[in-house]
Amino acid sequence: MTDTADSPADPPVNSPATADRRTFLKTAGIAGAAGALAGAAHGKFGLAPIAAAQAQPAAPVKLSAEKWWPSKWGADDEAGASNHITPAKVLDAARWIRDGKVYRLGRVYENGMPMFGQRAFVLRIPGGPTGGPFGDNKLVYYDDFLATEIGQTGTQFDGLGHIGIQLGKDGDKSEMRFYNGFTAAEIGDSYGLKKLGAEKLKPLFTRGHLFDLAGLKDGMMDAGQEITLADLRACMQRQNIQESDIKPGDAVLFHTGWGSLWMKNNDRYTSGEPGIGLEVARWVIEKDLCLTGADTLGVEVLPNPDKSLGFPVHGELICKHGIFIQENLVFDELIADKKHQFAFIFVPAPIKGATGSNGSPIAVT
Repeated sequence: MTDTADSPADPPVNSPATADRRTFLKTAGIAGAAGALAGAAHGKFGLAPIAAAQAQPAAPVKLSAEKWWPSKWGADDEAGASNHITPAKVLDAARWIRDGKVYRLGRVYENGMPMFGQRAFVLRIPGGPTGGPFGDNKLVYYDDFLATEIGQTGTQFDGLGHIGIQLGKDGDKSEMRFYNGFTAAEIGDSYGLKKLGAEKLKPLFTRGHLFDLAGLKDGMMDAGQEITLADLRACMQRQNIQESDIKPGDAVLFHTGWGSLWMKNNDRYTSGEPGIGLEVARWVIEKDLCLTGADTLGVEVLPNPDKSLGFPVHGELICKHGIFIQENLVFDELIADKKHQFAFIFVPAPIKGATGSNGSPIAVT
């Protein structure tokens, strides 16, 4: 099962230079904060059992300890890796479109879908109909009222204001740092973030690469099973993708098979998940990518093989490097058609002060 025509000839890419390689060193301060958060932050994930046979942790990779701000895009930047989407990048991505077929990668939003913690999704139609009739033509209409965490339920896009890291004492918002070093004291507000809101993000039109881990492993991966760099390279060989095909500003997506549990076994779906760990996160950073996504609730392996850490991939990618995470995707049609490289398109909803976005990304082949 290989793609012989996945890779067009590569044009010059005029995107920001690949980021300097980071060393991953864990300091006592950051490790202590992560450890203190791990039990509470994991919620159900903290209860997920993991057998030794399920885990495939890479060689230990540490958290980066150096000051991660200012961003390479400037001390005032609030757009993060969406800055990669230049006219040259769009033209490059468009070269992957050959047959004009569009694949929807987002889930249907509905009551009862799997959600993290106590998040909710409730849609109401006020009135019946809501209004009318109007005029001699007796026009009537329906409205809808939606109560939900708009960027954190269903298919969700984590923005730059979603994840921060506590560097100081508990409760000290001046030392809770987010992307580009912005503090909780600077950005926090009960009526929308004052900085790093979703409205600051640029539309994404880039090259997408899908790694079919479930195909590689002949079945669904299990909770706590880490996707390693060796796994990705095995996928590339199997799918006839060259690692050099993956350029700065691209999106990489992971099909683990975990999405087959969606709306069928929600309890298991939310109890943990297979996903990437710090080894692949470092690769994503070194490749200077724009986005990672998966058919899971959080993209990263849960529980983490290092039980002292709480969502470390989110911290490394979003907070420290402005690289986005998109969760609860569906790849069934792409997998069926053996399409592993495509143009990836997503426009975050420009809701002022939002921590993320709902919506359905698309792949165009």
